[in-house]
Amino acid sequence: MGAWGTAISSNDTYSDIYEAFFTLYNDGFNVIDISKKLIADNQEIINDSDDSNNFWFALAKAQWECKELDSKLLERIKQIIETGSDLEVWKNLGAIEKDIKKRKIVLEKFYNTLQSEKTKAKTRKKKILVQPIFEKGDCLTFQLENENYGGAIVLESIKDSELGINLIAITRINQKSKPTLPDFKIAEVLVLNFALWKNKQEIGWFYPISIKRDKTKFEVVDNMKIQMKFDPNDYSKGYYFGGSLDSVKEKIELQFEFEKDNPKPELKIEIEELIK
Repeated sequence: MGAWGTAISSNDTYSDIYEAFFTLYNDGFNVIDISKKLIADNQEIINDSDDSNNFWFALAKAQWECKELDSKLLERIKQIIETGSDLEVWKNLGAIEKDIKKRKIVLEKFYNTLQSEKTKAKTRKKKILVQPIFEKGDCLTFQLENENYGGAIVLESIKDSELGINLIAITRINQKSKPTLPDFKIAEVLVLNFALWKNKQEIGWFYPISIKRDKTKFEVVDNMKIQMKFDPNDYSKGYYFGGSLDSVKEKIELQFEFEKDNPKPELKIEIEELIK
């Protein structure tokens, strides 16, 4: 169930369903169609006796906030609470008596809320779409403290979204002349092993506001074709979020300084692996 408290909303299922509902609501879908879609898409949860109540609670609360609570759904919530089936789930999952008593009070208050008339339906939030600063494939260069040129490659550009983020890979380019496209194609990703870092790849998602602040220090010198697609919701790659481009230069310099007396990182990532 993934619960972290006795509140109606204090579990993963409720949070996920509630968020999914209002994501669709803010996209302009009507309450009936949203409800049908969520029910159709979440049959596994609905058929799980330990978790189904959380689904119905989230759906009911969302409908109520939109002043469109379905009478049949309200009746379902009433039966769940009056029969004590939800408290039985908590008992079976090993909840202590103190928490079960708290849950009982929470359920009663929740049902009373659903029976009340909400003054005004929840306003749909207008999404503000943000465009990323760089294009996918942009090859960036910048000067380091040693007056050499460094390099970075924009692996992804998330357009028409609320984030407008760029995925940028920092390379080990460190040369006297300004890098060209061939230099970027054979480059390696910067991997850190100085200080507390251990094989940390310098590939991260950067927000527009942080890029704008440092953009004047970074020059787009070319653009390469990148076939691979990168999803900011895929956390398995280990790419970090946030930070500033300017701070990257310091990491490069510290890593190269560390390597003067210490072994390079064991991890080696070639840019070629990330573009095809």
